[in-house]
Amino acid sequence: MAFDSYREFVARLEQAGELIRVPQPVATELEITELADRQMKSPGGGKALLIERPTINGQESPFPVAINTMGSWKRMALSMGADSVDEVATELGALMKARPPTSLRDAMKLFGTAIDLRHARPKRVKTGPCKEVIRHFTGADGKSKMEDGKERASGAPSAILHLPSSLPPGPAQLPPTSATPPTLQDLPILKCWPLDGGRFITLPCVVTRDADTGERNVGMYRIQVYDPQTTGMHWQLQKVAARHGRRYYETGTRMPVSIFLGGDPMFAFAATAPLPDGLDEFLLAGYLRKKSVELVKCETNDLEVPANADFVIEGYVDPTEPLREEGPFGDHTGFYTLPEPYPVFHVTAITHRKDAVYPATIVGRPPMEDFYMGGASVKLFLPVFKMNFPEIVDIALPAEGVFHNLVFVSIRKTYPMQAYKIMHGLWGMGQMMFTKYLVVVDDDVDVHNTSEVLFRLCANTDPQRDSIFTKGPADVLDHATGEIAIGSKLGIDATKKLPGEGFRRPWPPLIRMDEGVRRRVATLLRETG
Repeated sequence: MAFDSYREFVARLEQAGELIRVPQPVATELEITELADRQMKSPGGGKALLIERPTINGQESPFPVAINTMGSWKRMALSMGADSVDEVATELGALMKARPPTSLRDAMKLFGTAIDLRHARPKRVKTGPCKEVIRHFTGADGKSKMEDGKERASGAPSAILHLPSSLPPGPAQLPPTSATPPTLQDLPILKCWPLDGGRFITLPCVVTRDADTGERNVGMYRIQVYDPQTTGMHWQLQKVAARHGRRYYETGTRMPVSIFLGGDPMFAFAATAPLPDGLDEFLLAGYLRKKSVELVKCETNDLEVPANADFVIEGYVDPTEPLREEGPFGDHTGFYTLPEPYPVFHVTAITHRKDAVYPATIVGRPPMEDFYMGGASVKLFLPVFKMNFPEIVDIALPAEGVFHNLVFVSIRKTYPMQAYKIMHGLWGMGQMMFTKYLVVVDDDVDVHNTSEVLFRLCANTDPQRDSIFTKGPADVLDHATGEIAIGSKLGIDATKKLPGEGFRRPWPPLIRMDEGVRRRVATLLRETG
């Protein structure tokens, strides 16, 4: 199911009983975080929240804030238009296993797959709802301009300011601002935690382009607001946007960057997905929503963004400009990341829907909303891992590991040292390079049951024999490493040991009750109530 706006997605959550409306004024400074954190820490991820009257320094914003919208397995499935994330993962897995047809029946099945894939490729359109309100610099005179997108598209710029309509129960309208430049002050951007360095846009989709190949990337990097027209651009060392940026820094050329928020929730999910470098995130979004992503050219640069986005913030990074301190920020590690120098993003235009909803999230000590988003990525991309490593049964990233710090992998072990092969292989795959602790267990272990994994870890290992230390890239957000982005890793083989691995003692059987006895006792319990 494709959603034409974030408002439509929020309405679907409410219909499913997954949304709580908050009609009272709530401050974007810390208070929304506290409300959302209580929901995220509730069993199963709590409910999504729609803050109808967010305040910015005591003034009500015209835009409601939606938060924790993907913070449960049910809401993740709803965002994908499916009954479960596993259902979507199974469909994608079947596609990955497609083979050339050997019969008419196989050919018809493949044709059906091709019909599904026709929705994956994005297409260009002239305009869209994201341009219903346009505010941008006009050029040499340095003045700004605000227009109605529909009238502008017809070739007749409007002399009247068309502003967002009120949203019950009556948030305030934007004041007339035709004489002011595009400003971030109107957006209900959160200050999440007490020691944060400022307000942060927390669910932004950042669009950049490779200067040499023209390949697009959509990533998610936090955006710290410095003032109404400049922000930090926290693309980390190993991220694709940082690679794009390095080329512009080498040539001294101004780098176009656009940020969009909202639209279909699959846009944000695709921006966080561990896609291979060079594979367009809009392809994944189009496949998941079963409808092509319609893209529209930005007003002040040549980048393209979804036509149905709620907000678009256009601008550039100037390589000749000094880097600026960004942070602190209460991060997904559960700790604050301390200030570091990052590029500065300059705003040249802001466009939005008239009925825009501002999407946000918070990160911090787990469990949080990002646990479900990351878990859904693992489920969807498990078929890719299995294509490279057929012995893999399942992979889990426990919430306590804040994504890639701790990874559990179950395998069908058939030869000596196979667990170590899996460790080295996974450490070499994309963001798995950041994994600090990797535990490999046998195929009969449920890796999503941390207690069961720890039982095998303690029972099946000799610490010296079954552990391996290595070095490699580290997450720049990891405060425990001696140097930024450089660290060590620990792999543990918690599988049953084979004679070829130097284990010469008999391996004892695991204690299990006879199945016949279990069935008889189960029958007895049913009969006796």
